[in-house]
Amino acid sequence: MWKIVEHKNLSKTCKNLPAQVLKKYELWKDLVFRHGPAILKNFPGFNDEKLSGMRDGQRSSRLNLQYRVIYEVENEKVIVYVLEINPHKY
Repeated sequence: MWKIVEHKNLSKTCKNLPAQVLKKYELWKDLVFRHGPAILKNFPGFNDEKLSGMRDGQRSSRLNLQYRVIYEVENEKVIVYVLEINPHKY
């Protein structure tokens, strides 16, 4: 089992999310909690990818066409820090 730590402002953000995005985030959390972030590669809909530039060391998973969950993994097996859920900027 993995531990998921959410940023303190994330609860405020979740209140303003569309229901569909919130539901997909709950599914994302359940998968990561049970199996770890590596399982996301088995679900192409999440389009999990490593970020670069200012977000080097962080990862992103797609919740829908617009929203992404940004997270980082500590110690490869222990803690997943969910930093934010935001609309993707094209």
